[in-house]
Amino acid sequence: MNGPKQLHADAPQMILAGLQKQSLIDFPDRISCVVFVSGCNFACPYCHNPELARGRFPERITLDQLTAFLAPRRSLLDGVVISGGEPTLSPGLEHLCRAIREQGLAVKLDTNGSRPEVLGRMIREGLVDYLAMDLKTAMARYGPPLIPPDAAAALRRSLGRSIRLIMTCGLDYEFRTTCLRPFVDEALITEMARSIEGARRYILQPFRDVSLLNPAFFANRFPGFTPPEMERLRAAASPFVAHCRIRS
Repeated sequence: MNGPKQLHADAPQMILAGLQKQSLIDFPDRISCVVFVSGCNFACPYCHNPELARGRFPERITLDQLTAFLAPRRSLLDGVVISGGEPTLSPGLEHLCRAIREQGLAVKLDTNGSRPEVLGRMIREGLVDYLAMDLKTAMARYGPPLIPPDAAAALRRSLGRSIRLIMTCGLDYEFRTTCLRPFVDEALITEMARSIEGARRYILQPFRDVSLLNPAFFANRFPGFTPPEMERLRAAASPFVAHCRIRS
């Protein structure tokens, strides 16, 4: 195998914004590391990666540095999770996936579903093994503060396309929702689950009051749900999907 410099000499100069060296929970049934891409087209006030959402770089890791990290760890890792920010905004995403695959590792891609054309290309070219799409709220409620009002209609169409693509592509996948008010309640979670009816896996995640993009949005109140309330959300979603569970 050629060295990293030769492999990626003609690739876009992609700079990663962070690296979690090992995770046992981010890639189901696999030991993985997580790489983070900077920049996002959403402004979720509860985002737990505010620096990345703002397009900043807590770290600056080149593609060659990543492959140098992965090469001696191929027997210790099963895969790499690409998260963000929103990875599908990056022009270097395909090169990143190829570099990971060249190390014999599986690729999991986290996405908000806003760019189905990118997802489709990644799937057709065989660059991903597992897709995880965030559902922020019910489709009709995508708008401020998540996205600008003039982007809502086009975004909803894109989200619908991404959902259909993910559910029919033949790859393993999950949909997931961070549960907090006012974006989620029992009626909304039912509507969200209906939008992915027949999906094999829907993950509900409790809200964590740490490192938020816009803490002022919550006006000194805790918008999350208690464990019994989370269980009621899970029960509301469960009839529409094959498997719904709460991920702590």
